[in-house]
Amino acid sequence: MNGKQNKNYVFEMILTAIFAAMGFVLSSIVWFPNMAPFQHFINVLAAVFVGPYWAFLAALITGILRMMTGRTALAVIGAVIGAFLSGLLYRKSGGKLYMAVIGEVFGTGILSALASYPVMKYLYGMDLQTPLVYIPAFVPSSAMGAFLAVLVITALKKSGVYARLIEKRKRNIK
Repeated sequence: MNGKQNKNYVFEMILTAIFAAMGFVLSSIVWFPNMAPFQHFINVLAAVFVGPYWAFLAALITGILRMMTGRTALAVIGAVIGAFLSGLLYRKSGGKLYMAVIGEVFGTGILSALASYPVMKYLYGMDLQTPLVYIPAFVPSSAMGAFLAVLVITALKKSGVYARLIEKRKRNIK
């Protein structure tokens, strides 16, 4: 690896750590049963600013920290799929913010909800009647968090901060 690649990884690691810390703190402050809208807010921000792999890592770290405070595996399962899909769709669409939102809401609201069912039923022994049980909580939570991220990113674009962050990231990649 050359110096520029190392510099890029350091920049992305720092942003990932910041997103993970923000996700943990915000999700610890505002939390409802089976809902963590600020986790989804952070997922979209991370997807836009650092991409799918780093967003996945930030969500994973946040979920593990939340599990260490007594939450179930839903803290991890309900975060990582949406974060990754959000970043992937954002990148593949050429930077369309609505694709990051779709990735978060579909990835978390549907895919993570379905993936949570066997874990909660068979590992936690919960009496769940249908694989669709988490969808009514995950969809609104992820939609609310993604909407908040759109508001913040829009404000960052208007202030010029968004362009500076993206330019800094591009300089570090080259």
